Amino acid sequence: MLKQVTYILNILFLSCFTLWTVQAQDPVPASPQTEPILLIGGTAHIGNGKVIENSAIIIEAGKIKNIANAQIIKLGDFKGKTIRCEGKHIYPGFIALNTNIGLTEVNAVRASRDFDELGAINPNVRALIAYNAESKIIPTVRSNGVLIAQSTPRGGLISGTSSLMMLDGWNWEDAMYKADDGVHMNWPQSYIRRGWWGSSRGMEINKKKKKDIQKLADIFEAAAANAEGSRSPNLRLASMAGLFTGRQRLYIHTNQVNEIIESIRFAQSYGVKKIVLVGGRDAWMAADFLKEHDIPVILAKIHSLPSRSDDDIDLSFRLPYLLQEAGILYCLSYSGGATGSRNLPFLAGTAAAYGLTKEQAVAAVSANAAKILGIDQTTGTLEPGKDATLFVSSGDALDMRSNQVEHAFINGKAIRLSSHHTMLYEKYKGKYERGE
Repeated sequence: MLKQVTYILNILFLSCFTLWTVQAQDPVPASPQTEPILLIGGTAHIGNGKVIENSAIIIEAGKIKNIANAQIIKLGDFKGKTIRCEGKHIYPGFIALNTNIGLTEVNAVRASRDFDELGAINPNVRALIAYNAESKIIPTVRSNGVLIAQSTPRGGLISGTSSLMMLDGWNWEDAMYKADDGVHMNWPQSYIRRGWWGSSRGMEINKKKKKDIQKLADIFEAAAANAEGSRSPNLRLASMAGLFTGRQRLYIHTNQVNEIIESIRFAQSYGVKKIVLVGGRDAWMAADFLKEHDIPVILAKIHSLPSRSDDDIDLSFRLPYLLQEAGILYCLSYSGGATGSRNLPFLAGTAAAYGLTKEQAVAAVSANAAKILGIDQTTGTLEPGKDATLFVSSGDALDMRSNQVEHAFINGKAIRLSSHHTMLYEKYKGKYERGE
């Protein structure tokens, strides 16, 4: 009997310890907004280039009800929670595009990577249902103000379909912001690298390019025919139907100037309505073509070395400015591993140091991203009627030295900003404070 009691007590202890550990590491998803919230006194960066000093922002039922200078807005009868923001900065929630947040956990552990399916043609693969809301990467990323992410598959010629996710929720259904927003195509390169970076083998002609383009032509021709009325039960064809009606976007991943032009012309020849260029390292060289055809660009991480030996050393940093001057709609993307997306605001900071104004850089990770995704009617800027997805930082959100997010809201829900990193900080802070 004593052994049984001891066994039960041990189980209860382990259960409580496990529950405490999980709660310490994993913030509980936020509850819906229950009372009005007033953010007052902060500098509001609207996202469209405008700034309101000493702002007052009223949030009700998950929406921005009003935003104006605190001296002209009527607050006498306000009843709700007030958050003082004097000396602080308020931004729309930053949007991470072309990321595998929720689809990977540890890159070195294959079992935790769920973003690349076997086969070359996988338009029916949906990132949405693979999204892991329990990922420990999510709290880390949103602690820097990234509150919405485009969860994107990888690999093959057609990787699959991405979805827009709010970085808070119990499961993928809770986190979903926009399902199946677009199909991702990797255009075959003319040259491919053999061996490791820096190896003597260098670049070689891609002998498979013609064959790969024919594979793409076959699936696009079949999908276009299916969209016109044949309604095949083929899941691959059905998943591409939105490309020909304008319901979905085709995200073309490519970098070289000749490949940018030929891939866009390829998609247009099959009647694709909405095209977005992803990567776009040479987009500045095809600026006239992109502007003529109204093609927006998702720039891959600009913290990169130049691709050619005769490029300016700071060309990658100046790419946003070059596209801004050319009048092309663009946004910034980390486009790497999920964890790296937390550095998205600092890419914007680099762009601001190399030509953009600070407000143009803010737009490059908020308003511009929302426009490219087609969600600018509901998010991306701090305006009345839009979703209350925003955050408050004690410093400049684009500067890693001063960005410190103190409050964050997704659709008016107050997000818990603890993460695995903050848990470790508190753990070892206590250790050294005690002199252990």
